[in-house]
Amino acid sequence: MSEPILVATGLRKTFRAARGNPAVEALRGVDLTVATGEVFGLLGPNGAGKTTAMRILCTLLIPSAGSARIAGFDLVREQAQVRQRIGYVGQKGGMEGVATGRENLILQARLYGMSRAAAAVRVDELIDRLKLAEFAGRKTQTYSGGQRRIFDLASGIIHKPPLLFLDEPTTGLDPASRARVWDEVRRLNAEGATVFLTTHYLEEADALCGHVAIVDKGAVAALGTPADLKATVGGDTIVLGFASEAAAKAAAAAVVGSPFGAKMQTHEQTVRLYVHRGEEVLPAVLQFLNAKQLEIATVTLARPSLDEVFLKLTGRSLTSEPQVGS
Repeated sequence: MSEPILVATGLRKTFRAARGNPAVEALRGVDLTVATGEVFGLLGPNGAGKTTAMRILCTLLIPSAGSARIAGFDLVREQAQVRQRIGYVGQKGGMEGVATGRENLILQARLYGMSRAAAAVRVDELIDRLKLAEFAGRKTQTYSGGQRRIFDLASGIIHKPPLLFLDEPTTGLDPASRARVWDEVRRLNAEGATVFLTTHYLEEADALCGHVAIVDKGAVAALGTPADLKATVGGDTIVLGFASEAAAKAAAAAVVGSPFGAKMQTHEQTVRLYVHRGEEVLPAVLQFLNAKQLEIATVTLARPSLDEVFLKLTGRSLTSEPQVGS
């Protein structure tokens, strides 16, 4: 069994604030281990610390405390060796808009030390592989979001890194472009690359990742395979929606002590009941609440999801978190 390609221990990052304001602790002791050859996901709402963690692991930020090794090299003391072995695609990409896609890729290859001839061969290979020939000769400022993102991905793998970092790789993309990025991530992984991605899309983590770390407020709240994490929720979820938060709280109070209230969580105008064999329990729940004259606005029977895991751990829904940065 090969050694993990990434091991991080106790990573912390504190940002100094303006005078008179408290410092911001973006990471609070993060431990991560990524196996060679897997797709690993850092999942959490924007503002949870995902991008800070990735920027540290890509040597773009120095940790305030903790340590990490990537491909056997120390993250801080051996930055040059680390950078040769990783690819990084940030949220905003790095393409020069006044240059063509091909010119951008040639520049990236040359920055990694390739000769002009080797760079040209590699760029042609990627343009053919990713089906970019139609617009490779156009300035990238004319590209659509999906076209730009595929070129960003090409720039990240120009030097064939064993570890590729993707920060929110499909944010803002249409479904077709998102599916194309997913397909390429799967293909890269099938060819042996390890992929480390951050995302706040639940379906992205579920579809792509072998292991997921759920982060909240700068710390790892849970770590495991998507299937194992969802299994911790236990059974099915009956989601009851009410017209107001007060009505939801009244329903929750009524359910406490009933056969359905052993595992329950209230969030704003919603009550979630975690039950086994939900399709059998649901009619009894509805009958019970109807007898209490508690009017239900909506009802859903859901199988366990990563959002349910996040909600169980934090009391908040990941999908309803404000989008304020990462």
